[in-house]
Order: sequence, then C-alpha cells, then structure tokens
Amino acid sequence: MIARRRMAGRRLVRTAAATAVIAGTATAVGGAVAHHQQGKYDQQAYEQQQQQMAEQAQQEQYYAPPPPAQPYPQAPVPATGAAGDLTAKIQQLAELHNSGVLTDEEFAAAKQKLISGG
Repeated sequence: MIARRRMAGRRLVRTAAATAVIAGTATAVGGAVAHHQQGKYDQQAYEQQQQQMAEQAQQEQYYAPPPPAQPYPQAPVPATGAAGDLTAKIQQLAELHNSGVLTDEEFAAAKQKLISGG
C-alpha cells in the first residue's frame, strides 16, 4: 500500500512538473507573440506618420500665402473721353503740387491752361 502511495505521489509530481513546463513555455511564447505584434504595430504607426509628414510637406510646397491685404486700395479713376483725360491731368498736377514740385502759381497756371484747352 505504501508503494502505491509513492507511485501516486510521483505521478502527481510529474504531472505538476509537466504542467509547470507547459505553462512556462506558453507564457514565453505568448510574450514573444505579443512583442512581435507590438513591433508590427509600431512599424505601421511609424510608416503612417512618415506618409502624413510627406503629404503635409507636399501640400506646403504648393501652398502660396495670399498677398497681404491693403487697408484701402485706391481704384483707378475711369477715364471717359475728354472729360476723363482732363480730370486725370488735373489730378496729376495736384499730386505734383502736393509733393512740392509745383508752386501755387505754377499749379494755378497749368490748371487754367488745361481747362482753357491750351
């Protein structure tokens, strides 16, 4: 009877040892698989990031910022026939007068000459 108990005890120890070996192997394999999957995930994330950066650089290459807005752009005065030409010439004289190129007398004389048609 003692021999049977010893045999049963040895079987139990062998079974426990085999189970421990199998469990350890499964844990090691599971860890290796998880590590491999994480590596694949990291590689995919890296490739996606590189692709996004390349697309962004390409978009920036073709993007031209709009010209700066001017506060009050001056529209050109449309010249309509002789009256438009006369107005434009008087405006030119006024600009010369305001900038100091023409004196008051010179401006008045040139303006009168234009108005009189001479």
